[in-house]
Order: sequence, then structure tokens, then C-alpha cells
Amino acid sequence: MIFQNTYTPRWYIFIIDFLIVTISILLAYLLRFNFLVPVEYLHSLEYVLPLMLSVRIIGFVWGKTYAGIIRYTSSKDAERIFLVISLGTLVLFILNVASYFFNENTFLIPMSIIIIDMLTSIFLLTSFRIIVKSLYFNLNLSKDERKNIVIYGAGELGLITKRALDRDSEIGYNTVAFIDDNKLGQNQRLERITILAPNQLEQIAERHKISTLIFAKKNIPSEIKNKIADFCLNNNIKIQHVPNVQHWINGELSSKQIRNIKIEDLLQREPIILSEEDIRAEILGKSILVTGAAGSIGSEIVRQLTRYQPKTIILYDQAESPLYDLELHLSEELHFHNAKIIIGDVRNKNRLEYIFERYKPSIVYHAAAYKHVPMMEKNPVEAISTNILGTKNLADLSKAYEVKKFVFVSTDKAVNPTNVMGASKRIAEIYIQSLNQIASTQFITTRFGNVLGSNGSVIPRFRKQIENGGPVTITHPEITRFFMTIPEACQLVLEAGAKGNGGEIFVFDMGKSVKIVDLAKKMIKLYGLNLGIDIQIQYTGLRPGEKLYEELLNIAENTIPTHHNKILKAKVREYQLDEITADILELIELAKGYDNYKMVGKMKAIVPEFISKNSSYETLDQ
Repeated sequence: MIFQNTYTPRWYIFIIDFLIVTISILLAYLLRFNFLVPVEYLHSLEYVLPLMLSVRIIGFVWGKTYAGIIRYTSSKDAERIFLVISLGTLVLFILNVASYFFNENTFLIPMSIIIIDMLTSIFLLTSFRIIVKSLYFNLNLSKDERKNIVIYGAGELGLITKRALDRDSEIGYNTVAFIDDNKLGQNQRLERITILAPNQLEQIAERHKISTLIFAKKNIPSEIKNKIADFCLNNNIKIQHVPNVQHWINGELSSKQIRNIKIEDLLQREPIILSEEDIRAEILGKSILVTGAAGSIGSEIVRQLTRYQPKTIILYDQAESPLYDLELHLSEELHFHNAKIIIGDVRNKNRLEYIFERYKPSIVYHAAAYKHVPMMEKNPVEAISTNILGTKNLADLSKAYEVKKFVFVSTDKAVNPTNVMGASKRIAEIYIQSLNQIASTQFITTRFGNVLGSNGSVIPRFRKQIENGGPVTITHPEITRFFMTIPEACQLVLEAGAKGNGGEIFVFDMGKSVKIVDLAKKMIKLYGLNLGIDIQIQYTGLRPGEKLYEELLNIAENTIPTHHNKILKAKVREYQLDEITADILELIELAKGYDNYKMVGKMKAIVPEFISKNSSYETLDQ
């Protein structure tokens, strides 16, 4: 019954536990007297045995040690057994001391018997459960049903992961090896399992039918991680990873919490080392305004700002529901209660002025923008009114209210723009850089490429297409993009903001550009699907304003290094404020007429390097 799939009745376990503690008491006597128990002690067992068993039975009933399902025995069950037996032993100790004074200075039970019984009871009761669990696992799962796994990481997290898998007898995980890039631990054994080097994964996979590899180590070098992931994907080995400890339930890892790895995890690069003290000095006790606060970039900036104890963060966005979700996240999960939620539009200067007047922000992080290239190509008036006029409104108010720093979140599409969106961001860059020449406010621009998982990026789109059965649509087989994770991009925004002195355009090191078709293929494999069989890739052609390769610097620009190896400073042509202001005001006036060609023509006049691609506006370049 114990080893079958049906659950064993509680009374059955209770009887077995009763028999175990009976054996434990008798064994304690045998061990105490080297298996030659004196006659007087044998006679005393007539009343000692019922007394000790009564205490143990009361303990079992109180602690409900028999109530757990044996096949799911965990450390919590062992803790409960230890507590019940220890308390029972304490009761026996007290009774024994009392008997000493009423029994002519003689103990009813030798103290050594009580101690030995406690140790043997705990050992036997726990061992019984572990043995049953192990036998159940071996008898109910055939070799074909067991899942051979490899754990990457032979440290504490790797060991916790193995033990979590061992507790889950239903799934039948069998850890065949640990892998670790730390040479000091290689060829050693951890809980009877060998620790191997990453380059030995192939031979492990050949020797055992590996079903899953679990990353159970933080800060794995990205080169090693991607090499292992590529091998696994090419050999139909599932890849999973252990979540951060804050996501564990009650501080304990369960096998059900181990998650399938995402493409974002494989595109992450080495951890960024920030100037934490400089950022804290910049943020601590200050009032901070974040525009576009409900967006993917803005919300992450807000989350990271909370670590540095600002006085107030003003969350400004026109998206009502995402702003409400962010408010709940800040209060319930991050326990940050100094946020002011304000719904509004950066185009509404009166609304913005009310915020500057009331909250007097010291720093502004401007992330609000329209950023979809095809959408802005069709609606240039919105790109002008939000990306240019909205930025001008904020910048002018920041100057008027003597904001200390204004950090503008720009894009790599502002470099040699081929579309309206990129050109609008470039014009906004030019304006705030020119305004920096006459203002006490330090205007800083940050420029980076595509952000993994951000609203409108290819990752969520591919994910949705794959989950719907395909096809996965890509504009061109040769198209490439630079990618950065949302946290990484926002960390660098904070770093550049803290270190900038005003007038700079900071360019982030985006690493190597990624071929979009390779990204899609890898995502399909991560879902366990076969390209061409389970799902198809379809090419749709470049969209209006889209180009094959993104650039981070204008051809007339160069860069100089900064304090941080991932942040460069672009050396760009500077514009006169009066000149650019007149041009922008003329552009805003043109927007009121809704003539797309006149608006885009003026944008090209302001930004001569703006050459349209795959767009009807190409006629303006001839």
C-alpha cells in the first residue's frame, strides 16, 4: 500500500511510527548496556515502556507527524519529527528528575537511555520516511520515465536546486552531473555526483539521455551561457533556470518554481558595475519627475530610482491602466509609498507647469515618446507634437524652474535617420543640447538601441506569434538590430545622468548587432518547436522608414571614452539655440496644417542627414 499510487491511511503510518519508537526504546537499552541488560532494568521495563510510549503517542497526536504524505517527505517533516521527539524527551527528563526525589534518590529511567532513545527515534522515524519516498520513486517510475538532468552551478544554489528536485518524486528527476566553470571544484563530488567542466557537456549528453539543463548559478559569463544554450537547443535539451531567491515561496525553492529560460536571459551581457554612491548622492532626498512612467523604459527607471531613497517620484503618463498597475507594484511589492501618480500629456504645457510649480522636481527623466517607426511614418504630426513639442515643453519648464538635471531618453534611430520617428528624436536632441548653452539646468541625452521586451519590440511579437502557432513574420532575412535588456538600459540612463555635466549625448555600448532571423530561430527552439515542421518563418518586406542596419553614431560624429566602459560620449555638431528654436516653431506651425510632405520636408531641412527609406517621402530627397 505504501509503495502504490494510492495514499496510505493515517492510522497505518501512526501504527508504524508506534512500532518504530517501541523498537527505539528497546534498542536504547541494548546500546546502553552493550546488549547485556541487567535483570533489574528488564523488570523496570514493565512500567518504563508504557510511560515512554504514552509520551511519544501524545507527541504524535499533538504534532500530527503521521498526517504527512510520505512520498512527499521534505525538510519540514524532518523538522516536525525533531520538534515532537525533543519535546517528548524534555517531558521524560522532567518526569525522571521528579522520580528521583520520590524514589529514594534513584532515577526511574537512566538518563543515558532517554538521550539514546531520542537520537534513535529521530533517526529511525526520518529514515523510514526517506526510504519509503526513495522506494516509491524507484518502483513507480521506469527508467524511461525518469528525466536525466544536468545542473549548471555546483555552489549552494546548485545544491539547493538538486534537493528541490529530489523532493519532487512524481516528476522523477535524476541529477546525473553538476557543471561549473570554476576549475577549483571540477572533478570533485557533491552529494555523490561529479562536478564537470562546461566542455564535458557533450560527452554527458551522449552517455545519458539528458532531457533538461538547469542554470543554477548567478553571473555566468555570457559567452559560456550562450555556447551551452546553443548546444542544448541543437540537441533538443530543455533549458531552465532557477528564479531569484525573492521569488521563492516562504524562502524555500520548489521544483515547480524552476522556469523555462527566455530569450532575454540569453541576450544579457556581463553585469554592469554602477557608481552606486554617485547615483545615490544624486537621487537621495530629491523630488524626481519621470515622464512616460508607465512605459517599459519609464517604469523600470522608476523601479530603479526607488533603491536610492528619493523624496518623491512623480509618475507622469497618459496611460491610465498601466500607471495604476505601476502604482500597485510600487506599494505592494517594492513597499515604496512616496510616488505621486499624475495622468497627463507632455504636449499639455499648462498641466506640466502645474507639476513643476507644485512639486519642484530636481531631476527630470524624460522617457515619454512615440517610438513606433511605421506608425510615425503615417502620422508625422504626432511625432512632431509629442517627440519634439513635448520635449520642448519639458525642457523649457526645466530651465524656467531651475531643475538641476534633465535626462533625455533618445534612440539609435536618431543617427542618420531614415524615418520620421528617428528624425523627430534627433531634432529633440538638438534642441535640448542647444538649450544647455544658456541654462543652469544640465541637459543630458542618452542614446541606445532596441530594448528587449519593451512595448512594441520584436520579442513580445515573436512570442505571441509562436504561441499562436505561427508564422513568425520578419521583414527581411538580413535585418539586424542592437539589443539591450530593459534593466541594463535604465541602469546606464541613471549612471549617465549622475555623471553628466550637461550638453553630452551619451551612447551606450550595445555590443554586437543581432540578426533578427537568428533571434527568431532561437526563440522557436526555446519553445521546443521545430522550424519548418511545427512553425514557419515568413518574410514580409521592410516597412516604411525601416533600414537593415541601425547605427549608433552619425558618420560625421566620433566618440570619446567616459568614466564607464559601456558609456561613450558622442562628439556632435552644435546648433545655435535661436536658429533651432525658429526652425522648431515653424515645424510646429506646419503641423497645424496636417500637410505631411511639408512637415517632413521641414524636418529634412533641420536634419540634412535625414534620408527616407522605403517611404513615400523619398521623393523629397531627390
